[in-house]
Amino acid sequence: MQPSGSSRRSLLRLGLAGALAGCARGRDKSRVVVARDADLRPSGGAVDSGRLLKVLDRAVQSACRCDSPLEGWKKLARPGEVVGLKVNCLAGRGASTSPALVEAVCERLQQAGIPAKDIVIWDRLNDDLDRAGFQVASRRDRIRCIGNDAGGYQSELAVFGSAGSLVSKTIAEECDAVINLPVLKDHGIVGVTMALKNLFGAIHNPNKYHINCGDPYVADVYMLPPIRRKVRIAICDAIAPQYEGGPSYMPHWSWPFNGLLVSGDPVALDYTGWQIIERQRAEKGLPSLKAAKREPAYIARAADAQHALGTNDPALIERVEV
Repeated sequence: MQPSGSSRRSLLRLGLAGALAGCARGRDKSRVVVARDADLRPSGGAVDSGRLLKVLDRAVQSACRCDSPLEGWKKLARPGEVVGLKVNCLAGRGASTSPALVEAVCERLQQAGIPAKDIVIWDRLNDDLDRAGFQVASRRDRIRCIGNDAGGYQSELAVFGSAGSLVSKTIAEECDAVINLPVLKDHGIVGVTMALKNLFGAIHNPNKYHINCGDPYVADVYMLPPIRRKVRIAICDAIAPQYEGGPSYMPHWSWPFNGLLVSGDPVALDYTGWQIIERQRAEKGLPSLKAAKREPAYIARAADAQHALGTNDPALIERVEV
């Protein structure tokens, strides 16, 4: 008996999930790619889009262990799938996902066979997207860019552990795959905000989950079925990360890292990014996040047996610089 259309689509997703396991992990290690270019923002000005494309290509090729960047993009999404780009726009311009990075991702997805109509850029609010430099657009014959306030939330709670939330219809009902596009930055309550916490933007009640430095809430929210099944990779904007004062934009606490962090393992990526922030804090004479009483314990929680979202063990993380 031939599988039905929905069954074939499920098999496609399962096969792709298996392929993507190779993006995140080798035989026993999770790969986190750190790709940088010191001239990405000449004189601290606008991002050089040509250089950014080259950084992105190197990072995706390495993260997906492919012979070419295009082969990597074809592993991340396949024609017929709707691909969601989960940006982080809370802080407005300066500390939000760079529109230049999103444009580069959209360009490469289209070259990999994903038509514009099957790409949707999304976050919590239309106003947030607008303030971060994105153009809100809802026409379905082109790349869409919408907030959950426009797209809506599901009517039934999704539940895991301590988390019970209405999930964005965009991720739950429209997207087959999600590329997570967080920003590398400090967070004044939960320590850091990167791949794991960026999916707070997929639920209706994130303000409930910041107590106890976000532990276990950040990990539990990521375990909600529409999230954990659909996020394929994280491409973290580390062009001008922030080591203190986040999540709001505080330019005097940002620095020119000029790079991207890319991994199929969100836990390994967050652990690696956390260490980068800690080193910058130490260089600037600031206390560690543990000493500041906001160590991001949720990263270890996401790695435990109950969640198994990835690894926070540095011995099991392969950091690759390209």
